[in-house]
Amino acid sequence: MATNGRGFGYWAVVVLALVMVLFGLPILAGGVWLLTLGGSFYYAIAGLGLLASAFFLFRHSIAGVWIYLATFAFTLVWALWESGLNGWAQVPRLVAPTVILVLVLVTIPALRGRLGVPRGTYAAAATGIVALGASVMALTSVRETTLVAQETLTPPAVQTPAQPANAEPFAAGAEQTSTEGQVQYAALETGVDWPAYGGDHKATRYSPLNQITPENVADLEQIWEFRTGDLPEGDEAFGNQNTPVKVGDRLYLCSALNKITALDAATGTQFWTYDPQVSVDAIGYNASCRGLVYFEDTTAAAGDLCATRVVNLTHDARMIALDTETGQLCPDFGNGGVVNLMEGIGDSAPGFYAPTSPPTLVRDVLVVGSQVSDGQTREAPSGVIRGFNAVTGELDWAWDMGRPGETGLPPEGEVYTPGTPNVWTIASGDDELGLVYMPMGNSAVDYWGGDRSNAENTYSTAIVALDVETGEVRWSYQTVHYDVWDYDLGGQGTLIDFPTPDGPVPAIVMPSKQAQFYILNRATGEPLVNIEERPAPTGGVEPERLSPTQPYVTDFPNLLKPVLTEKDMWGATPLDQLWCRIQFRQAEYDGVYTPPTVDRPWIQFPGYNGGVDWGGVAIDPVNNIMITNYNNMPNYNQLVPREEVDALGVLPLNDPNYDSSAGSGSHGSLSPQALTPYGIRVNAGWRVPFTGLLCKEPPYGGIAAIDLNSREVLWDRPFGSARKNGPFGIPTMLPFDIGTPNNGGGFITASGLFFIAAATDDILRAVDISTGEEVWQVDLPAGGQATPMTYEAGGRQIVVINAGGHDFMETPIGDYFIAYALPEDAAN
Repeated sequence: MATNGRGFGYWAVVVLALVMVLFGLPILAGGVWLLTLGGSFYYAIAGLGLLASAFFLFRHSIAGVWIYLATFAFTLVWALWESGLNGWAQVPRLVAPTVILVLVLVTIPALRGRLGVPRGTYAAAATGIVALGASVMALTSVRETTLVAQETLTPPAVQTPAQPANAEPFAAGAEQTSTEGQVQYAALETGVDWPAYGGDHKATRYSPLNQITPENVADLEQIWEFRTGDLPEGDEAFGNQNTPVKVGDRLYLCSALNKITALDAATGTQFWTYDPQVSVDAIGYNASCRGLVYFEDTTAAAGDLCATRVVNLTHDARMIALDTETGQLCPDFGNGGVVNLMEGIGDSAPGFYAPTSPPTLVRDVLVVGSQVSDGQTREAPSGVIRGFNAVTGELDWAWDMGRPGETGLPPEGEVYTPGTPNVWTIASGDDELGLVYMPMGNSAVDYWGGDRSNAENTYSTAIVALDVETGEVRWSYQTVHYDVWDYDLGGQGTLIDFPTPDGPVPAIVMPSKQAQFYILNRATGEPLVNIEERPAPTGGVEPERLSPTQPYVTDFPNLLKPVLTEKDMWGATPLDQLWCRIQFRQAEYDGVYTPPTVDRPWIQFPGYNGGVDWGGVAIDPVNNIMITNYNNMPNYNQLVPREEVDALGVLPLNDPNYDSSAGSGSHGSLSPQALTPYGIRVNAGWRVPFTGLLCKEPPYGGIAAIDLNSREVLWDRPFGSARKNGPFGIPTMLPFDIGTPNNGGGFITASGLFFIAAATDDILRAVDISTGEEVWQVDLPAGGQATPMTYEAGGRQIVVINAGGHDFMETPIGDYFIAYALPEDAAN
């Protein structure tokens, strides 16, 4: 029984009023602040409305309801005016206000005064509002996740290449040989096999296999699983991204700590494993092994040890060659099967120079680059590119841009030029032209370039074609001039015959973090698409050094998104969105290539994880369709004066007093950039401090198909569901395609399917390339930030993916290799 009429309903109204005050005060204060910065008027008015409504509710007056109804109506009109029927955009604008509205309506019976309607309608009205809101959100979410404006285009019918009458089941093409140089080599192709990271060293990620089709893909089932045992034991950063290679009856893979394993390709049975005993101290950015190289010396006698071999690079900078049959070290390769890649690099802190990508095999030369940890110091290990003989492991040449004309080891007591741009990702190669195509990174510090050499300014963030016999530069094309945004080329270039009005031309397709595609004649480097220099923003801390223009591809689709505006800010609640709007107004932002600033933050959009990264693109050469996934996220950055960096104790990896807890690692928000005037603080993805959500509204990632013949986008859609994402890191389990961050690529089959994981929802998908429709999916036990692959074994087409997770992408870490195929009765 209530005392003095103050029962549960009375106190429920008081609590609701207090909650509204807790929201209303910061919304009002933040709204006034935003107004002073030139931002939206809405929040100041809404904050006043919340406080006024709370005041009257606290007094148990019905006026509080009327005031909130007016505030909500104002909110609804403003939200629709600003963002229309964009479901994800309306989440922070309408969800929390609608919840408050329902609570306000429910409390009406405990208030003094009347609304002039029967009391029984209050609960019905509240229920109706919830149902209406849910319906609107569902409809607008569906609207946002359908295919974009290109859906009116009619995609070409997918053609299946005819198979020779005497071909093996699902055959891909025959072995080819070349007699260039003294060693013959086998140039294998995709189909029955998957002999290289990108399918082959041209990196088309296309298989002519057609057993799995859009009609039967739903019948795929897991047929085996293999676990490497490599998992972090402490706070080590793990995130294996391995794409195995398959030749003959064996599948070869490498683990996060560089263990190499040979499996039976049909059953997953382990033949052998070689453990190079890599210490976790050697881990750089993270523990990952993207791939390894298969090499066959056709001059060797059948059965000779290492006539066929796999070659891998380790985190502690060794190149290891193993016999494919036994897993034994190749005794005639380097020093008993091992080449020391630190020779010529000099002394380096563990993890500073740490290869994570495989060599690229062109003819009989293994071309080797390496990851070098970002943001540490100008005196970082060299980005030298080296070519080694695939049989002997001997150094054939070294391209050190700081030592022009010198192609051997540095003189005794010297090292390769420190701090030069490196290649951390995978190169591609053309055996006929004898060229290897290097996607170059940036100089040793990304966000300041005042002491870069002319050579660094020429080759940074460029495609460089090297003569694989000599290491000489044949041609180069720079995709970003004077890169101070960490826009290094992370994807592997893909080699195709590109359709032009004058017929097909051998080309390289180079994706970029700005979601542009540079398509060049791969023999000469001449553009096959129109690329024009457009004015770029100036200012920042290096106005006299910045390039006044940047290259833009104008007659081939790019996936660059519109320039950000204040209304693109997001969050879980109006408070999140308000905070992001204030940050937006406080920052410097002039669109793409906004210069780095020290006096206030600047917005980098796309951020360094934008556009296309290491997953590259996949191209169907029969139908001339390219498919790519991409990211659509900004960074929120600020240069930090050297004195402040030093005062905070943030030191580079090679400093004797280095302390990773100070935030100076590659994942730290503040990187030292030692021996320069500034450190750099990066908010990757631009996250809200409290909830951990991103400040920009979804989608954060997409997937698109482009017709190379017509140069039209066939479809473009958000990629990745919201099920593993949510505020405070709590999965929402919502099945809606929000478009998540993604890393890793996919492959295309002749039957018209595109297989990919990559997104942060831990799902492997199959997509119909004609429509963009998802036709199959399976949950993975860990993140799928690796590119899957396919091959034929035992009469079945098999799809394999490494579910290794990724620490930066915040997906679960695992050590799984999982194979899928149709049931045996369906496959045969």
